[in-house]
Amino acid sequence: MPKLIMVVNEDRFFLSHRKDIALSAQQEGWDVHIVCKDTGQRADVEKLGLKMMELPINPTGTNLWQEIKTFFFLLSLYRKNRDAIVHHVGLKPILWGSLAAKFAKVKGVVNAVSGLGILFSEENISYMAKQILRLIRFANDPKRVRVIFQNHEDEQLFLRNRVIDKEQAVFIKGSGVNLEEFHYTPQPESDVIKVLFTGRMVKEKGVLVLIEAANALRNDYEGKVEFLLCGGLHNNPQAMKESEIHQLCDGKYIQWLGFRKDVNQLLQQCHIVAFPSYYREGVPKSLIEACAVGRPIITTNSIGCKDTVENGKNGFLVPPKHSERLAQTLRILIEDAQLREKMGKEGRLKAEKEFSLEQVVKMHMAIYNEF
Repeated sequence: MPKLIMVVNEDRFFLSHRKDIALSAQQEGWDVHIVCKDTGQRADVEKLGLKMMELPINPTGTNLWQEIKTFFFLLSLYRKNRDAIVHHVGLKPILWGSLAAKFAKVKGVVNAVSGLGILFSEENISYMAKQILRLIRFANDPKRVRVIFQNHEDEQLFLRNRVIDKEQAVFIKGSGVNLEEFHYTPQPESDVIKVLFTGRMVKEKGVLVLIEAANALRNDYEGKVEFLLCGGLHNNPQAMKESEIHQLCDGKYIQWLGFRKDVNQLLQQCHIVAFPSYYREGVPKSLIEACAVGRPIITTNSIGCKDTVENGKNGFLVPPKHSERLAQTLRILIEDAQLREKMGKEGRLKAEKEFSLEQVVKMHMAIYNEF
């Protein structure tokens, strides 16, 4: 039985973004092992019939000893599983996993670039980011490594810096959405318009920008509109503190819902999805889910986010960090129910054409089987 080892930062991310790929591999006869940080959802992973191993990793830390520990853990694991296919998801697993796989000489490596974050800012790539690219380039072996990109900007970054060869790149637009589970629903009939944000409570995700826009509209829409912020706290240094969030949210006009598992239901109950992120995203899953349910989207014209919206068709693109433009665009959709409905239907068509989970899974299986 061929073995697949999937390495992800955290169990939460695995369950929300890679679960279906792992289950499909298992159904096709792969012995699937999940290696990730346990944030309290290990039981949920194991209930699926998947084996899970704790990964010693600090997803956002920079402590050298912790980083070395992550590398040597993976090196030891891979030396015991040289015939396995290893699938790294996210920047840190790609960095340390690729190096470990090179030295252990594992059979095949799949690296999934699912968003490069603030280190790889569009304006100026940091010194640390350049060193990371050099290390990944050193670890690369064109015969044994395939790299999945969710947007073409990340792909071009890797090619421009000669991290990989063109033949190694595979383009899969996002993590996919289950089109039956996230089915189209008409705009809810409600006197109160609900604007939903789903994402980690990290400033670069545009949380503060959305709150500023909401406050700019407060005099006109308080009591008529609700802004719902759905997302948990995070250990990222730029993450917002719980006290800060409570200070900015009044619990009525602007509400913080915390981490929720019922995002599908929240999408069905809302009218507009706003995600003004300026983080270097892959393709945000929250936005492809919004497309599938049929909700108009307002997001930024930045890497990853812009791949989910055809401006003026299934939503609007606004400049990053521009709360005034965001407020103006929110006003357009708040005032026009017919436009919301029309854009929502276009979003569903886009999801069916570009974001089908079935297609994403099929492409992953093809990569695994290639090895």
